[in-house]
Amino acid sequence: MAVRSRKWMILVATIWIQAFTGTNFDFSSYSSTLKSVLGISQLQLNYLSVASDMGKAFGWCSGVFLMYFPLWVVMFMAAFFGFFGYALQWLVIKQVISLPYFLVFLLCLIAGCSITWFNTVCFVLCIRNFPSNRALALSLTISFNGVSAALYTLIANAINPKDDTLYLFLNALVPLLASCLALIPIIRQRPLQLSTYTINQDPFIFIVLNVLAVITGLYLLLLNSLSSEALRARTLLLGALILLFLPLCLPGIVCDRNWGFRTNSSLVDLSDPELHTELIEKDQSNSLNIEPFSAINKEGIFEKVMEKGRLTMLGEEHPARLLVCRWDFWLYYVAYFCGGTIGLVYSNNLGQITQSLGYNSKISAVVTLYSSFSFFGRLFSAAPDFLHGKVNFARTGWLAVALVPTPIAFFLLAVSGSEVVLHASTAMIGLSSGFVFSAAVSITSELFGPNSAGINHNILITNIPIGSLLYGLLAALVYDSNVTSSVDKNVLLEAIVCMGRDCYMQTFICWGCISLLGLISSFLLFLRTRPAYDDHETNRNRT
Repeated sequence: MAVRSRKWMILVATIWIQAFTGTNFDFSSYSSTLKSVLGISQLQLNYLSVASDMGKAFGWCSGVFLMYFPLWVVMFMAAFFGFFGYALQWLVIKQVISLPYFLVFLLCLIAGCSITWFNTVCFVLCIRNFPSNRALALSLTISFNGVSAALYTLIANAINPKDDTLYLFLNALVPLLASCLALIPIIRQRPLQLSTYTINQDPFIFIVLNVLAVITGLYLLLLNSLSSEALRARTLLLGALILLFLPLCLPGIVCDRNWGFRTNSSLVDLSDPELHTELIEKDQSNSLNIEPFSAINKEGIFEKVMEKGRLTMLGEEHPARLLVCRWDFWLYYVAYFCGGTIGLVYSNNLGQITQSLGYNSKISAVVTLYSSFSFFGRLFSAAPDFLHGKVNFARTGWLAVALVPTPIAFFLLAVSGSEVVLHASTAMIGLSSGFVFSAAVSITSELFGPNSAGINHNILITNIPIGSLLYGLLAALVYDSNVTSSVDKNVLLEAIVCMGRDCYMQTFICWGCISLLGLISSFLLFLRTRPAYDDHETNRNRT
């Protein structure tokens, strides 16, 4: 019983880590102040955002360290990376110390590393402790990363609503405190025995935890706008913390009351791709699992492209060398690069986008809106698992559906600069990109093997710094080029601010076209992988 309760304690601890370590989502809340203090252009500010995202390119290092060090050591290394990177930036923005631009760039890079290392720790905790329900555990915990900006806004407003520099201070301190809070359950975790029996109520617990997560998201979304005053912000923050600690009550109670009721099935779910690997391998003649698209001969270039090197089995382990030779991986890479990553870059530019449209006082509200809908998007990524057996639709198909709102949102922003369109488009992009961020971990695990997921996912997200550089560079060049007349220029502590719809209109059109490419790529990935998902479902029913 203690072991059962402990695995749920670890899940709750992972939720806390994710909820308080999404420090990259509040960049827009202080980016305008940072830009004015440093006296830099929009292009230079974009490079600082790129530096933060470049930290994801070093995510593989956390996987290497986990081979030699305990999880809690890697977690605190991530915490100290963030503390060092953000604390010095806070001293710079408070003008306590003065650093050259290059050193500020390095600090952003170090802070970006901390986010990826925290994510790796959380992924490993979920995969180790929930091998039969890892997709549910991952989508639930990753979703809370999306509420970080809303939580940080509440904390900042509870201290001083008028001080934007507080975000950097909180980015340095809060993840370290969250790591200390999560330390005990992580240290006390025991190796999972796959031969032990599971509890009937596991799926029920996940349903209830997701309901609590939805309530938390709605609470932060609907009430965050009331936090402009310090007293109300403190009250709302207390309510948010109660909701985050509330899951502690459920798992222990359910385990205590129902410990005597066990199923005859093992801890590993029979629908897990790993279990079918051996069964399906008997029906495959090629060790690389490459076979014709179907038993029926097909003609035409499109059919040949769809057949070439496609995956025919879920759960097969792909080392990095084999991974990069897969057409399916590159379709997946492009879909993420042109879908989820472009949404992240949009969030990094939200401060300047909102400011340029004349809604400077609404920046925190818009950032919170993106964060909240990103949270719901991440939570909705569990839909394939909850609907399994009722709606048998490939997870790659869900990915394609999730990318539909992104180009629509960008084209809406291009044609209108109204506050309603800004809020609606931000919500759509947040929902779409949030789904991609969360579903990607499970998709990587299913397509290219669960044991290789840590390394392979870090290879996948190398597209984030590349996209941050290219998309951000495009936005910055268009932004700076539109500061052409004295009417459009406002000199603010040596930093130039662009005002008007033209500042981002061309960027939105380009981003919309790029996200269409991501949508097409995800649809092709779905067509190529659908037979593998169908075979998996057939073998699951046979088992």
